Amino acid sequence: MAANIGIMDSAYFVGRNEILSWINARLQLNLSRVEEAASGAVQCQMMDMTYPGVVPMHKVNFDAKTEYDFIQNYKVLQDVFNKLKIDKHIEVNRLVKGRPLDNLEFLQWLKRYCDSVNGGLMNENYSPVERRTKGGKERSIKSSQKNSKSLQTNNSVNSGSFDGDSRAHRRNISTKQGKSGDVASGANSSLEIQELTKEVTDLKLSVDDLEKERDFYLAKLRDIEVLCRTPEIENLPMAVAIKEILYAADEKESALAEAQEIVAQSINVG
Repeated sequence: MAANIGIMDSAYFVGRNEILSWINARLQLNLSRVEEAASGAVQCQMMDMTYPGVVPMHKVNFDAKTEYDFIQNYKVLQDVFNKLKIDKHIEVNRLVKGRPLDNLEFLQWLKRYCDSVNGGLMNENYSPVERRTKGGKERSIKSSQKNSKSLQTNNSVNSGSFDGDSRAHRRNISTKQGKSGDVASGANSSLEIQELTKEVTDLKLSVDDLEKERDFYLAKLRDIEVLCRTPEIENLPMAVAIKEILYAADEKESALAEAQEIVAQSINVG
């Protein structure tokens, strides 16, 4: 169908906001950046919505934090593509880096493909939250509840058995609680460090993208400047007007007006 979409196809002119709205509405998520979909889990569930039952959702990790976990999700997605005979190569090594432009391009392709299958209509019978939480996560929650009850029972028995113990027993309990508190505090600190490290990485990637975009437009402006300084055309009114804008100081707000005046005068003279 739309597996091979040309780079000039209208699919690649869909903006980030539209892509995010499309994902959030269909999957009941709250993504604010396209790079948040770098784990591949979103793409897997979009295919699950488009082809119900084809994606083994129990293998999809929505809590993926590492590149290794991301790659496992993309393996699931590639298997689905192969099963459906979708001739689309997934640039896994680029996507897992979380670069916004790479992920946007893949999501643009995905939207176009899914729309070509279902006409852009939402599957009203599909429950995205239920599909995400089905399987492993539900078992984990039940298991933690059982463990919690078991701990409560053991604590009650231990409390009754040692009611007659001396201060040494209370000191032991206090020491254990202190150690538990230290472990919890250390875990929280480790989690905060991981989150801060991820933020720093995201910021670095954003800066890299902004620098690339800046260099791209600076190169365009430089080409225009070189063209306008070509001896054959540098004194023509249009070239003079363009240079007026290029060389205007930051505080000079009338550069465009002056350039337009130059062009207008040349037209009147002509």
